[in-house]
Amino acid sequence: MKRIFGLECEYGLTFSPNGRVYLPIEKILGYIFEGLIPNSWPSNAFLTNGARFYQDTGCHPEYSTPECDDIFDLVVHEKAGERILESCLPTAEERLRDEGLSGAIYIFKNNTDSLGNTYGCHENFLMRRDVDFWKVAEQLIPFFVTRQIFSGAGKVLKVSGKPQYFLSQRAQHIHEKTSSSTTSSRSIINTRDEPHADAERYRRLHIILGDSNMSAFATYLKVSTVDLVLSMIEEGWCIPGIELEDPVKAIREISRDPTLKKKVKLEDGRELSALDIQRLYLDSAAEFLRTQPSDTVMDDVLQEWERVLTALETNPMQLVGEIDWVTKKWLIQSYVDRKGCGWDDPRVAMMDLQYHDVNRKRGLYYMLEAHEKTVKMVDEQAIERAMSVPPQSTRAKVRGDFIRFARAKNRSYAVDWTYLKLNGYWEETILCMDPFCAFNRRVDELLAQVSAARLYP
Repeated sequence: MKRIFGLECEYGLTFSPNGRVYLPIEKILGYIFEGLIPNSWPSNAFLTNGARFYQDTGCHPEYSTPECDDIFDLVVHEKAGERILESCLPTAEERLRDEGLSGAIYIFKNNTDSLGNTYGCHENFLMRRDVDFWKVAEQLIPFFVTRQIFSGAGKVLKVSGKPQYFLSQRAQHIHEKTSSSTTSSRSIINTRDEPHADAERYRRLHIILGDSNMSAFATYLKVSTVDLVLSMIEEGWCIPGIELEDPVKAIREISRDPTLKKKVKLEDGRELSALDIQRLYLDSAAEFLRTQPSDTVMDDVLQEWERVLTALETNPMQLVGEIDWVTKKWLIQSYVDRKGCGWDDPRVAMMDLQYHDVNRKRGLYYMLEAHEKTVKMVDEQAIERAMSVPPQSTRAKVRGDFIRFARAKNRSYAVDWTYLKLNGYWEETILCMDPFCAFNRRVDELLAQVSAARLYP
């Protein structure tokens, strides 16, 4: 079936003043909002590209992509969120100067801060309501636990006072198999049931354990493999005996082993490595696709998935520029070798953070990209277009076009994922419950009426 995808990325935000005056981070976030939506400070703002930009718990700017029914569209719109935030920095720093202050504002696309707090990158997949959600969850949990071997962003942490390299930033902050909470008891699979669509037909699979990726290829592989495995499970395919004895313990143990040799225990007593488990899913997915009509995208996903697993098994450094944890490890190790310092050097911790800086003039990932050390998966022109233009084949088009019209007419409006409302004349809440539908007759009629009307002050 066609599927709707979405990513919600929370960003780290910090201010480094030139002097002794330090502004609260709430004020800095307000300047970021002003750079995006002048003369207002909304706590929940939808944009002309159909996305949502808002303040999350802990004063984190959060960008939710518009609804996408194509994985490549999703990757492009996720990158557009980075560019939108980067574009806010000059205006925000100018506001600082207006107040007689100076300093640098940093926005990081990562998942942990120096105090040990975490913030997430949530994934959303529309799935069928008629499929048993708990059976889906049981089949998916081992996949998500082990997926970090290609989706992890990498992190240097101290263990017993010594620096150690971890595959994932989020893994150490996961406490439950399943939970409805996203903060107090973070889980592998979130059970909150908010489909933002026809609840009788659909459910939204909400995943909160993943890392934020700088690599567009890592984002592509992270999301597309879930799509493939979920489709397989929805069609009744399953891998028997794959359940882990302790998934929370397993996700942490796998994260602590960049050699990828650590084996975790299954409920049936077997012990397998993350690579072994991913191979089981890969083989089952390959068998499943042989029973389905040919699909160019899924064929590519299968091929790339197998290529990456083979490289991880033989020499992970083959994946520099594609997989974030590999790229960062290579970058830091090269620096340590060149400088003759240890991994406990303060400059290593700085590099670990600076890899995620969204400012392309100083972020280490983008410095690698400038030197053609990364795989360029998405076109910059497509990213720039996605900053203001919604996907043309989903509900996001209706929302984005409506917002653009209302702003052009200087009209007050209210918008959410499933409704639109133009305040004042013709004040009516219009429901948009079908995320696959890129048009809405009632919205078209409303906009035509407003365009034709002669409004007097």
